[in-house]
Amino acid sequence: MTYTFQNPSDETILSYLEAAKTIAVVGLSDREETAAYRVAKIMQAMDYQIVPVNPKLAGQTILGETVYASLKEIPFEIDIVDVFRRSEFLPQVAEDFLETKAKVFWAQLGLENQEAENLLRVAGRNDIVMNRCIKIEYLRLVAKQG
Repeated sequence: MTYTFQNPSDETILSYLEAAKTIAVVGLSDREETAAYRVAKIMQAMDYQIVPVNPKLAGQTILGETVYASLKEIPFEIDIVDVFRRSEFLPQVAEDFLETKAKVFWAQLGLENQEAENLLRVAGRNDIVMNRCIKIEYLRLVAKQG
């Protein structure tokens, strides 16, 4: 049987996006041609604070923001953790997420993982979005209101 993640309602996703101020982007690099960079740049233009997470680039700057090696190292509150890592890495990112007070675990379009979902739900962290692009959802749900 194939695993398919059941996303929250549009209303719930809209509430996540409207309440959020900071988005940690796991897997963000300084390569402008990547989806992670393009999406992060657009979300930054929509007044979200972007927090790059990439252990290979820790201490550097991407989109004017300091890069952190891991979610645990971010010294301030994160609302959404937006993941641009292959699906097989989602359980590890979920474990890192559980060590923070971040509110929403968001895996980008094409990414979902049952083990990651199970880890989050067992810990009572049920604000999860998978296989959705945060930029597309923002444009579809938030921008259309304005």
